Amino acid sequence: MMIFSSFQRGAALAQRVSFGAMLLACMAIPSLAGAQEAAIRKTLKERIPDLPKIQSVNKTPINGLYELLLEDNEIYYTDANGHYLVQGSLIDTRTKRNLTEERSDKLNAIAFSSLPLKDAITIVRGNGQRKLAVFEDPNCGYCKRFERDLQKVDNITVYLFLYPILGTDSMDKSRHIWCAKDQPKAWLDYMTRDTAPAVANCDSSALTRNVEFGRKHKITGTPTLLAQDGRRVPGAIPVAQIEQLIAAKP
Repeated sequence: MMIFSSFQRGAALAQRVSFGAMLLACMAIPSLAGAQEAAIRKTLKERIPDLPKIQSVNKTPINGLYELLLEDNEIYYTDANGHYLVQGSLIDTRTKRNLTEERSDKLNAIAFSSLPLKDAITIVRGNGQRKLAVFEDPNCGYCKRFERDLQKVDNITVYLFLYPILGTDSMDKSRHIWCAKDQPKAWLDYMTRDTAPAVANCDSSALTRNVEFGRKHKITGTPTLLAQDGRRVPGAIPVAQIEQLIAAKP
């Protein structure tokens, strides 16, 4: 556990120290009485002027420990007087659950029904019953590794959102893939066989919309996976984890 009596935004925010924190995704966090919340906000604002905006102050399962939900859904903890700032994960030792992580997952969830599927490339394998949405950049090395693993997963529909955030070349490649006669083939040829997409042009405004959607929902890296139950998972996870993710019910 790390406890800070002062806050250095750059270094402190960059370090994530495991200590234990959070509520079960299905549990609501009760809000504080107005006066106490106001006092905590006032103290922290006076002592840490560069602290990101506090969205809410909530009780936790631990007496005297309160959740601070900052802008960008950053989670910290403080005492009733705002004397200390705690950074890390709250672990329930009885259930072995990372409550902070589950709370963060809930805060950052994206409803699958809200996805603009018309702006995605649809790839179906087998019966296509299981569904997964993925945001990927064609120049992302981790995305290429993920795509090779994803080929081992059957009976799935993948909604691929081209997400060119790694420069102009990413946008060019994404446009050629989006405008290809056979979009899934152009994508998989490039990502799994290193076959560059043929030059093609068309209305590629979907790519701009994808970037805008991702920024709105704070999708900052690729690949980012979205399950039907709203969970998002960053990074190139292995096949076993992909199977677990797509098994979740909406």
